[in-house]
This record gives sequence, C-alpha cells and structure tokens, in this order.
Amino acid sequence: MQTTKEIIRTERAPIPKVPISQAVKAGGMVYCSGVAPVDPATDKLVGGNIEVQTDRVFQNLKAVLEAAGSSLDRVVKTTVFLTDKKNFAGMNKVFGR
Repeated sequence: MQTTKEIIRTERAPIPKVPISQAVKAGGMVYCSGVAPVDPATDKLVGGNIEVQTDRVFQNLKAVLEAAGSSLDRVVKTTVFLTDKKNFAGMNKVFGR
C-alpha cells in the first residue's frame, strides 16, 4: 500500500532557498522541515533576543501547519536546536506558551 504525499507550501512562512519542502503531508501526519526565525515579509532573520526569535519561529511553524490543515495544538514531537545554552530559558518561556 502506497501512501500519498502532499507537498505543503505557504507564502505566510519563509520559502526555503534550498530544494526542500516547508512540510509534507502523508498518512494523516504532517512532517515539517526546520523553521528559522525569518520574517516572510522581508526574507530576513529577525533581530532581538531569543524570545523574539522563538516567537517568529512559532509564527512560521503555525503558518505551515495551517496550510497543511493542522495546528500547533496537534504537534506530537519537536526538536529545538540552540546555538548557545544560555538561550534555553528564554526559548523555553515562549515554547511553554
């Protein structure tokens, strides 16, 4: 049995510059690619502290999930990569919302 794949793309989140999809929907699940704190309106990384950047990441992820017919409240697993452990508390504060 072959699972149908649907490529997800939205202008409400940054369009990848490399040949990957923002997300793929398959077998009732949505698999999202990595999300960066890039403003889709300017295509630039947002400035500010880790909380501002984490908020932008979640705005981007929310847009991709909504384009796939899903939402943040249906997320099963996440992986977070930080460049500095000192940013964990600020990231976690936003993540907890």
